[in-house]
Amino acid sequence: MRYLILGTTEALRPDGTPLPLGGARLRALLAALALRGGRPVSLGELADDVYGDDPPQDAPAALQALVGRLRRALGREAVASTPGPGYRLAAGPDDIDLYVFERRAVEAGARLDAGDPDAAAALLREALGLFRGPALADLPDPAGVRPEAQRLAALRRRVEADLRRGATDGLVPELTELTTTYPYDEAFHAHLVRALRAEGRHADALAAYETARRTLADALGTDPGPELTALHRELLAGPTAATTPTASPVPTEGPVLAKGPVPAEGPVPAEGPAGNIRPRLTSFVGREPELGALRADLAASRLVTLTGPGGSGKTRLAEEAALRAGGPAPWIAELAPLDDPGAVPGAVLSALRLRETSLIARDGAPLQSDPTAH
Repeated sequence: MRYLILGTTEALRPDGTPLPLGGARLRALLAALALRGGRPVSLGELADDVYGDDPPQDAPAALQALVGRLRRALGREAVASTPGPGYRLAAGPDDIDLYVFERRAVEAGARLDAGDPDAAAALLREALGLFRGPALADLPDPAGVRPEAQRLAALRRRVEADLRRGATDGLVPELTELTTTYPYDEAFHAHLVRALRAEGRHADALAAYETARRTLADALGTDPGPELTALHRELLAGPTAATTPTASPVPTEGPVLAKGPVPAEGPVPAEGPAGNIRPRLTSFVGREPELGALRADLAASRLVTLTGPGGSGKTRLAEEAALRAGGPAPWIAELAPLDDPGAVPGAVLSALRLRETSLIARDGAPLQSDPTAH
């Protein structure tokens, strides 16, 4: 007998034909037993899984009756009574699709780590093919969270395997859909950038990075992590750049627009990103009076703040003014998503790519906790 819980619960005969299970309660009971992989389950756990927040007045008696119905459907030996009291499904992990998926995913990860992306991709496709819908669909919502997280992890690794073996056909449309469905999943955004680059679509790869950056900034008030940031640097460096991700260095000094801080004085690394101004994909026309005023402000101050209604073009104006200012590399911190003044220092650190960097003591004294003070 085989049991399927990666979707609507099913029980299959040895010849692969499904057994009729009846209603939702019976499917929930079988799913709860199969989820444990043949281990004993107490009456309390089963009641929580089967009835959720609306148990019957006599839950143990109701469960006993439900177990009797399940035994009639599967065979009396399929569900064993255990001390406790409780019940156990007479099945092993190899008989339950969830555990087969987990085993294949682990094996595929080992193949990928060993440098065999072809075998890894094949195994991951087999594993992912076991999903017929939302996992544990007959149980309350929290039950399916872990299998769904495992499915997404396997999907990320399958895309990675395809990229490593050069099988990019169909990846761009698939990843475009995935980044729409999971807009805050940076791994899918990074894979989309890589897939576009592999197809020679350099400008589209830059645009995909920019979409990811804006999505994270607008919704979460944060910047892309090290993986996406490293990919962006590689794209800006051109097709001959190294493809191995590197840690983000401390930024060099430069003028800051839109409420950005000035990095602490002291030794500056020899290598570092030239600010965080995005590459220009379109030309900028007009607004010369505003640009002139900003140029004068930047000549007098290293920190300039732009304010105005949403959609008035503050970010584009700030970027253009920064690029025309000359001198050290400029940095921009976007504060539109923030509604708490206390969140400003954190947003500034993110813009300067210093969120994960410890502030270093200067002249033996710790720096102030608020980076905007510098």
